Amino acid sequence: MTLKRLILSVLTLFVAILVGGSLWSSFQEPQITNRLQLYQTNLLLHATAATEITGEVDGAALQKALLGESPLKTALEQYQAVRKAAEADLAKLEKRLATVDPATLGDSGPPPAASARPIPSRTVDSQAARLTTALQQQRSLLDQLDLSIGILQAEQGDLTAAQQTWGKLAESAAAGSPAADTARTLTGLWNEPPRIVPDAEMQLQKGLEGWFRYTALDRLYSLQQRTEALNALRADEAAIAQGTLGKLALVGTVPVLGAIAGAGLLVFLVAQRLTQGKQSILALNGEVPWDVPWDWEIIWQVLIVGFFIAGQVVAPLIVGVLSPVLTAFGPRAKAVYAFTYYLLMAGSGLAVLYWSIRKWIPLPKDWFQYRVAGRWPLWGLGGYLVALPLMIGVSLVNQQIWQGQGGSNPLLQIVLEEGDALSLGLFLFTAAVAAPIFEETLFRGFLLPSLTRYMPVWGAIALSSLLFAVAHLSLSEVIPLTTLGAVLGMVYTRSRNLLAPILLHSLWNAITMIGLFVLGSGARL
Repeated sequence: MTLKRLILSVLTLFVAILVGGSLWSSFQEPQITNRLQLYQTNLLLHATAATEITGEVDGAALQKALLGESPLKTALEQYQAVRKAAEADLAKLEKRLATVDPATLGDSGPPPAASARPIPSRTVDSQAARLTTALQQQRSLLDQLDLSIGILQAEQGDLTAAQQTWGKLAESAAAGSPAADTARTLTGLWNEPPRIVPDAEMQLQKGLEGWFRYTALDRLYSLQQRTEALNALRADEAAIAQGTLGKLALVGTVPVLGAIAGAGLLVFLVAQRLTQGKQSILALNGEVPWDVPWDWEIIWQVLIVGFFIAGQVVAPLIVGVLSPVLTAFGPRAKAVYAFTYYLLMAGSGLAVLYWSIRKWIPLPKDWFQYRVAGRWPLWGLGGYLVALPLMIGVSLVNQQIWQGQGGSNPLLQIVLEEGDALSLGLFLFTAAVAAPIFEETLFRGFLLPSLTRYMPVWGAIALSSLLFAVAHLSLSEVIPLTTLGAVLGMVYTRSRNLLAPILLHSLWNAITMIGLFVLGSGARL
């Protein structure tokens, strides 16, 4: 064995341990799916409130379809289901943390510089620090859920249950914590007779969001007989609700219409393949491998050194050194961190790729083609539409497998909670421009064609898709991302133009991000 192969073998073992540890670490981490459902529920509660205020029935059919005859009851059931899952996740996190570092269990403070590491790299961060951060986030989530559940109970007339919910929160939360103070304020508002603390309005403004803040303030202003403030509040809520219906249509109706169109296109393509055989669109270039001048060692080198070592170890270390500089951006530090991290990962990965294949330049035909002319927009858009119904179906099966566990991309929750326009722009650029260009160049532009030297095109699509999914380091995302990677691979092998999968990948990430923006902004109103 040569020295180079020995080094690659050692690095591969190191990467296997890190990736395996990361996937195992994600095994008991919660997904974001349940929280997304609650954000949509919050938008629907806004719409319901508008109907109660104005007496208008605009959007009533939509509300009934999504929340049923009793919106508050349905919303309460959803919140209680999410709380039950969150409580189970908290218990698992506490158990895992106790086995890693018993001294950190019960620590009420986040680990040092947690805010500066918004997208933790499981390959470099200590397990105890990650678990402690996750523990604090889970406790904060439970506090917010209890505040919301109590308001839903109170609005349905179950004051005893509401008082119990807030009372338990006030007792269990850390002394002087915002959640405990808000719980005591709510307890006083719905008490008989009411007790209004001096800073009640400030507590409600700071401790609640969306429909829950509106409902609590409505109660406060009514008790204080502040007619002018109450009328202004209700006018604001009515205006918000009108826009809410449009947001609901955007996040609910548009993807469904796209999935229907995609299902029709998929049926057409499959029928054409069955009737026309090798003359069909799906058969185009389907069995034509690339002329690969390098061997498996170069493939191995680029994947291990270029992606995993440079991207998952070196880049996070560099960004960690830059953390003091990045924290100077204040509330925008998370977006700047994500942007910097991804540029370093992409830059180092592409540099290793170039260094590995430079001696074969100029490359044979069809390698790394970015041709502006041609039908690549149709391939990209068509691939996106076909991916929609496939991903919806796979996601439904995936949810049954993981039952809300298996982890998610941490960027999703950050984007969902982000309210700064510049930060959102940086996140969108990172996800919709930087990620597609880098990942398609590496996985579809290099890895997939290189594998055709050793296996059929369909096999290369399958293996490169699986590696693409595993590289995202979340167990729950492996099946959906393998499916998406297969569609990306089909689009690239048929079009032989990297702009096609880049467009598909960009559309997928951009529309996902926009949906998160819309849901998050609606909840904060």
